[in-house]
Amino acid sequence: MQPLTEQILAHSEGLPEGTPVAAKSLLHLGNRAAVDQALSRLTERGQLIRAGRGVYLRPITSRFGTRAPSVEQAVEALATQRGEVIVSNGVAAANALGLTTQVPIRSVYLTSGRSRTMNFGKQVIELRHAPRWQLTLANRPAGEAVRALAWLGPEKAEEALKTLKRKMPAGAFGELVAVAPQLPTWLARSVGKTAYG
Repeated sequence: MQPLTEQILAHSEGLPEGTPVAAKSLLHLGNRAAVDQALSRLTERGQLIRAGRGVYLRPITSRFGTRAPSVEQAVEALATQRGEVIVSNGVAAANALGLTTQVPIRSVYLTSGRSRTMNFGKQVIELRHAPRWQLTLANRPAGEAVRALAWLGPEKAEEALKTLKRKMPAGAFGELVAVAPQLPTWLARSVGKTAYG
């Protein structure tokens, strides 16, 4: 019979690049203590990267060496695996929409799960629990607009909304208007004023 470490490696190699390997998903191979021990050994050998508590990633090996998988792929796979909504934060959304030139230096994502940090190689990713309204329309342009406006705050929201109305496709801006009742009062008022005023 194959050693548990080899079984775990074979399992992780069968997954798409960037897919996290959770200790709980390996319980069909052995009991929890044995799985944790095998994962620890594989991490010490550099065959897996510990991303967070009970979550591991298979490093990508190329002719240039070994690296962690892309953060976006890993975060997307983690969201699917854990059943969470994980989206970029307000600064990143505002930058992507052209509402600010500020570039985020730390990788922060908003999540419907608990707040925690994860390590992707040398890069530390922060997952912050966010209110449901900030996760509305998760990966759609209107959802990015909601997060950008939340980051900009009440003072800058109306000016930013005028810019968004000009820049965004009508359908995307319509989605933003449609979710206004789910937003905080200050933001719903600004969206209504821009849309109908």
